[in-house]
Amino acid sequence: MSHLPGGGLRVGVVGAGRVGAVLAARLHTSGHRVVAVAGESDASRARITDLLPGLEPQRPSAAARACDLLLLTVPDDMLPNVVRVLADSGALHPGQLVAHTSGRHGLAVLEPARAVGARPLALHPALTFTGTRLDLDRLTGCVVGLTSGPAEREVAEALVADLGARPTWVPEEMRTLYHAGLAHGANHLVTLVTEAMEMLAAAGVDDPAGTLRPLLGAALDNALADGDAALTGPIVRGDVGTVTAHLADLGASAPQALGSYVALARATVARAVTDGRLVPLRAHALGQVLDAAVAAARSGVADPAAGDAR
Repeated sequence: MSHLPGGGLRVGVVGAGRVGAVLAARLHTSGHRVVAVAGESDASRARITDLLPGLEPQRPSAAARACDLLLLTVPDDMLPNVVRVLADSGALHPGQLVAHTSGRHGLAVLEPARAVGARPLALHPALTFTGTRLDLDRLTGCVVGLTSGPAEREVAEALVADLGARPTWVPEEMRTLYHAGLAHGANHLVTLVTEAMEMLAAAGVDDPAGTLRPLLGAALDNALADGDAALTGPIVRGDVGTVTAHLADLGASAPQALGSYVALARATVARAVTDGRLVPLRAHALGQVLDAAVAAARSGVADPAAGDAR
């Protein structure tokens, strides 16, 4: 049952990507009626068939005209143009809720919709989507970053409740920083974990994922609970020799990961000094070996100690 006063809405979707089809399907189970969806790619059509059976893809303007709540689930860089075209074509109408799911954008990008009388919302689920039915349950308890005007605050929170999620309010001027935090934490985590698995595979470990899973699970839980106090390992201990050895082997066997190792090591050194667990003298020594590794990589020398000796 919908949490909105008066019951469910007619929902339209422009952009049946990994996010749009899933959100529409979840709203359908909460008592809303998905009436129109626009999506052109083969993948979008497959999602519509699976998650929104009985609907045929329509043109974006037709999907927009048919609904009370329009979900704009298109890539960030496309969003301004999509809003402008729909508004200029007369596809948006007064009183219509127009919500985008961009983390970066707030309400400013929806100004053309507001100008024709629509009610703008920014509604961003802090979740990595697969675009499959797996996401329907994952939405439960997910946090949704909301930005709206005062008149839309109640309806925004009701929509989040209908998704089974939890709201967090993000000021308009902080949307980009909010999104950067999510991207840094999630997207860069994928790069970090993938590089770590490549290192273990190069070291001959037969199950890199299984080896990392308990370690990373514990590290993530500890970091979320305790912040910098969760730091362990050679940086926080000031083990200059161990870090030097890491850098040498990375340069020789996993050079693709050297840059991110150095960057994250520098950030970890700074945080460990601020935390008070790494003395400045050790931090300086670690900085020197990191500098030497970068110089050695630029000069084509695999061993940072050798590069420093020159």
